[in-house]
Amino acid sequence: MIDREGPFRMGEGYAERPATCETIKQWIDHAPATDDRITLTITGRLAAVQWDGTLAYLVMCEEKDVQVMCVTYSKEGRHVGDTVLFAGGYARYGARRIMLDPCLAAPGE
Repeated sequence: MIDREGPFRMGEGYAERPATCETIKQWIDHAPATDDRITLTITGRLAAVQWDGTLAYLVMCEEKDVQVMCVTYSKEGRHVGDTVLFAGGYARYGARRIMLDPCLAAPGE
């Protein structure tokens, strides 16, 4: 069951209330238990931006906290410190790492 107040959605929908770097610590253990696609929506500042010539890897939140990596096709001129909104296919890797792939990144407010 999806908590309508939370940052997760089944399929490709965006949550009305995205997680933040502060709240993802509470949400990471409450992802729906399913093999179906889950989308996580989160907003915050970029902690790292990398480009390998094919894919862009945008990382949100500080390394000491839960980090979220967005795998996308372009940096679109983004830099460390920019505020962005991520929404993408949720996968958890360990206690403090989340990967969103595929992922859309949009300017944050």
